[in-house]
Amino acid sequence: MSGGGFHVHGPHDHELEHAAHHGSQGDTHAGAIAVVTAIIATVGALFAYMGGATQANAGLYKNDAAIKKTEASNQWNYYQAKSSKQNLSELALDLAPEAKKAFYQEEIARYKKEKGDIKKDAEKLEQEAKDWDKKSADEMHQHHRWAQATTALQIAIALAAIALLTKKRWVEYGMYGVAALGVVVGVAAGMHI
Repeated sequence: MSGGGFHVHGPHDHELEHAAHHGSQGDTHAGAIAVVTAIIATVGALFAYMGGATQANAGLYKNDAAIKKTEASNQWNYYQAKSSKQNLSELALDLAPEAKKAFYQEEIARYKKEKGDIKKDAEKLEQEAKDWDKKSADEMHQHHRWAQATTALQIAIALAAIALLTKKRWVEYGMYGVAALGVVVGVAAGMHI
């Protein structure tokens, strides 16, 4: 890992570098594994970046959903306030003298119309909140795929180090298999599967 101007090596990093630079004269196989490991590490870094990006997007979309939910709640509160005013006007209509009844009937009609518009706005905001929630969930699903792909590639790198140290072919084949699985899962993430 790099950060702050220094580089920290894992135990397998030294072995990979040593095998790549100081392998036996006829040991080109170790060099090939080192090259494959570098490729796997590069692809893994790209997958890790995509995983972080999708996780950040999921958080932003969830935030947008919360904002829309708050706006919808505000609209519903406004709707409730208009309902209360309409109810008071209906009560006043029953209690008012004949000369004031026309005024309260107009008020009741106005509140009913305003409530209809407010209700439409609140329902629209609720739908927008649901849409943002769905986008967030989709991004989190994709994030999990990227994370799975990255994990598989990290395991493949560890297997490469073990294969170099033990010189066991079956470990090397395992490395290729896990790396292939990681790439397949990464492609699935890229295709939003």
